[in-house]
Amino acid sequence: MAEFLRPEVAAMLRRWREPLVALVVIAAGLWIAARPGPIVQGFGWVLAGLGAMALIPAIRRARFAASGEAPGVVQVDERRIVYMGPTHGGAIALDELEHLSLRRLEDGRAAWILAESGALLMIPVEARGAEALFDAFTALPGLSAQAILAARDMPQAGTTRLWTRAQDRARIGHLTR
Repeated sequence: MAEFLRPEVAAMLRRWREPLVALVVIAAGLWIAARPGPIVQGFGWVLAGLGAMALIPAIRRARFAASGEAPGVVQVDERRIVYMGPTHGGAIALDELEHLSLRRLEDGRAAWILAESGALLMIPVEARGAEALFDAFTALPGLSAQAILAARDMPQAGTTRLWTRAQDRARIGHLTR
């Protein structure tokens, strides 16, 4: 496929492949639902519904996808985030994470800032494998996918704190009283 498409188009199709597959599943479901027979129609509606349910998270992941152009590699394995960069790296477990922020520089580059008991881990937003961070971050209690995407899409320079474990503990304490 790369021989027939410009590299930018191929990269865009790779980034949006999951939402495109969900749309194909929806279209196939609707096409099957238009066929005669209640069982066939029911199967078509179920298929279209499954495609629709998969579409929203697929779009969110596609919006969050990293280009892989920044240095380093990110891996998320069993609630542990590992970043291996050319000059620095480290690992932080989600259960030990205390603060999550996004820092954007004047030149537009951005990095996730993860902090735990005195240790900081800076992960470039565009590092290879950084798209796995979306699911890891949305697993943090009280942190929404919309907040993550809004912070990532903000163009102005500065640091945005997205999540703090102390806030999470206060929220849980408030709910149990």
